[in-house]
Amino acid sequence: IHPLSDGVPRQSGEMLEEARDIVMEMVDWDAIDLILGIEAMGIPLAACLSIATGKPLVIGRKRAYELPGEVIIDQSTGYSKGSIFINDIKPNERVFVVDDVISTGGTLRAVLTAVENAGAIVQDVVAVFEKGSIVSEIVAETGWPIRSLVRVRMEGEQVILLD
Repeated sequence: IHPLSDGVPRQSGEMLEEARDIVMEMVDWDAIDLILGIEAMGIPLAACLSIATGKPLVIGRKRAYELPGEVIIDQSTGYSKGSIFINDIKPNERVFVVDDVISTGGTLRAVLTAVENAGAIVQDVVAVFEKGSIVSEIVAETGWPIRSLVRVRMEGEQVILLD
C-alpha cells in the first residue's frame, strides 16, 4: 500500500510534485500531443503533468459516456475484469500514457492497443510502480516505450526494490 498507487495513506502535495518532477525530466514533451491517465490512481499524476506541460488530458474511465468515437477496452488483470472507456483520442496524436502500477500488464496492453487502434501513436508510457519483470516482456514483444519510476517484487507481504 502506497499513497501514489492506493491513495492510502493520503497523498501529500509534495509527494505528487516529486513524482511529477521526475516524470517531467523523463519525457520529451515536445513529442507529446495528449496525456492519457488511467482511472483511478493514474489521474492525480496525469492531472499534475497536464497542468505543468499545458498538454490536454483525457482519462481512461471505468464508466461509459457513450459518446461518438468512444473506445471501449475489455481488459483483464490478475485482480479483476472489466472495461475501460476512452474518449477524444484523434488519429496521429502522439499520446503519453501514465498509470500508477503495472502488475500483470493486462490493463496496459489493452489501453495501448486501443490507442493504436484509434489511429494514435503510443509515444511514451510511464508508470510509478512496476511489479516484477512484465514491462521488459511487453517492450520486447511490442516495442512500446514503457518505463517506470520504481521496480519492485513482492515476496509474500515484503516489498523488494529492484532498482
